[in-house]
Amino acid sequence: MTVTQPDVSVIIGAYEAMPYLIECLSSVEAQTIGPERIEVIAVDDGSTDGTGEYLEEFAERTPLHVVVIRQENSGGPSGPRNVGLGKASGRYVFFLDADDRLGPEALERMVAMADRAGTDVVLGKVEGVNRSAPKSMWGKTVERTDVYSSNIKFTLSAQKLFRRELLDRHGMRFDESLFTGEDALFTMEAYLRANGVSVVADHTCYYLVGRDDGKHVTKSGSYTLRFDSARALMNLIAELVPAGPRRDQLMIRPFLVTLLPQFGPKYATDSEEVRRHKLELAKPLMDAYWTEGVARRLKVHERLRLHLVAEQRPDLLLDVVKFVKAKKQAAALLEKKGRRVYLVYPHFRDRAAGIPDAVYLAEPREARAFPGYREGGVDTFVRRAVRKARRVLTAREVRPAA
Repeated sequence: MTVTQPDVSVIIGAYEAMPYLIECLSSVEAQTIGPERIEVIAVDDGSTDGTGEYLEEFAERTPLHVVVIRQENSGGPSGPRNVGLGKASGRYVFFLDADDRLGPEALERMVAMADRAGTDVVLGKVEGVNRSAPKSMWGKTVERTDVYSSNIKFTLSAQKLFRRELLDRHGMRFDESLFTGEDALFTMEAYLRANGVSVVADHTCYYLVGRDDGKHVTKSGSYTLRFDSARALMNLIAELVPAGPRRDQLMIRPFLVTLLPQFGPKYATDSEEVRRHKLELAKPLMDAYWTEGVARRLKVHERLRLHLVAEQRPDLLLDVVKFVKAKKQAAALLEKKGRRVYLVYPHFRDRAAGIPDAVYLAEPREARAFPGYREGGVDTFVRRAVRKARRVLTAREVRPAA
């Protein structure tokens, strides 16, 4: 008898996952793609709450093909995912967290999209249950896009459909030395190496569930782990994308999502020692990857804080953090007949601070919120010069001959 290759291997790494695991597995069993087209590889990572026993019971009674692997605790999600990936035989793999669940028809829709579009990664719309979920990339269903032409860089969790051949060809595995951000590294690499990415935005494919017991992995861990995560992602981007606008565009993600929060409201209550340590950890990253192209793509308060991190100015940085923490609205100063909007955050035009005006200059997308702003001011001088030159040329052409 020939064994048919499954369409998708659902890989579930599970640690202390009860009772959330019950709904998780029910959502897999309810998939409309058909039991013969799915294999489930569940890895119990040393649970003590009955997770492993429940997985074995489920495997015995379900019509799905289920492989249960039980192992000593590995200390993070990467190990179980890598074990599952090593056992997967499906054309595609989908990483499902044991406390989350699939939406109805999720696998059928995502596999159909990948087959139709020929893409290597498919994102299915995510909704949060008792927690927030990314939103900016679900505007419309797209058969083929990439990490530069969309907002997919802002969803780097591992809960995507990946073509297994892509992962095998590049030897892609989760970095087990990272205890947070390992999925961001894996997913960004897949985006960059993929032959196109698809987005299923018109159907909820994944429910991201917030745990009441606070055991969700993203809620734990020292701040130093966030710097490890930022460093790994920045290094990956730099390795795969040459310096220039495209790299800057991708660097927004680790700067904005991973690094900047370390200099957010909590920084104001950190001890002097922690604040000093954070600046030390940030320095090599700022020296290597903080560019004008990255700075220009940020809002003023984001750019200002990171500028001060780059300059290693803790005194000024603390003033700005406290201002932002207080949720104050910076006053707008319009100059050049409304074509420039400066946001007056602390130390604006303070000679002793010496922060360039350009750091406070709002880009058009931020400046548009302020009455009196006139867009297009950057090229105005050039346009005036061109108009003047045309007038001179026209006058010469019509001047009567002597």
